[in-house]
Amino acid sequence: MRIGEHHYALTATWEGDRGTGTSGYRDYARDVRLSVEGKPDVLASADKPFRGDPTRWNPEDLLLAALSECHLLSYLHACVTAGVVVVSYRDRATGTMIEDGRSGGAFSDVLLRPEVVVAEASMIEPAQRAHEEAHRMCFIANSVNFPVRHEALVTAARAEGPA
Repeated sequence: MRIGEHHYALTATWEGDRGTGTSGYRDYARDVRLSVEGKPDVLASADKPFRGDPTRWNPEDLLLAALSECHLLSYLHACVTAGVVVVSYRDRATGTMIEDGRSGGAFSDVLLRPEVVVAEASMIEPAQRAHEEAHRMCFIANSVNFPVRHEALVTAARAEGPA
């Protein structure tokens, strides 16, 4: 293994056999159990338009979650490096997937909308800049072939000045 090379392992187990396997398109469930050693399982399925269970995570949800969380974690690191104290972070991410009409498709873009609260008003500007650094550092955003944009809102927990 090279320095900086990381490997990941996951087991995906189909749990959708209704007794006749994949005998027909409507004859099986899209239920999947995603397992990583030492972690809770994730119950997944296809998205509802593709005959999936809407109560389970689907691949599109998981891709959006990976992009959002990667940006969040990269952003927190960038803020520490810049001397910015983040006290709250919430992202309301959205993504668009377009079907190609041939049983395939692709994401066309993802928009991250982080709402960040920093400790002091003087940290707002460097906190805004840290989003660019986070985007540059995010392994997942660097691995996809569509734009991952962000529209961040940064506010301060308290204003600075005489008390």
